[in-house]
Amino acid sequence: MMFEPGDEPIELPIDGVLDLHTFLPDEVKDLVPNYIQACLDKGVYELRIIHGKGIGTLQQIVHSILSKHPAVKSYWQEDAAGGWGATIVDLKHPF
Repeated sequence: MMFEPGDEPIELPIDGVLDLHTFLPDEVKDLVPNYIQACLDKGVYELRIIHGKGIGTLQQIVHSILSKHPAVKSYWQEDAAGGWGATIVDLKHPF
């Protein structure tokens, strides 16, 4: 990703909800693991990753990352509002 002069980094709140709508698929590959680590650092162990429905590209990338990440205990498609446009993630507690 190229930054232009004057571009400021985007500050994401670490509250367990990550909305990927504004990110490109290539950005997600680093963003999701970094966000997981930030949540662990803040003691947040349940995440909601919003990837949208679309054609499923972001969902596939997210699920691939989650399936390999050592801090992920489990994950599943959200059943509530938003349907399968979001994935719920349970992280392992450090104790």
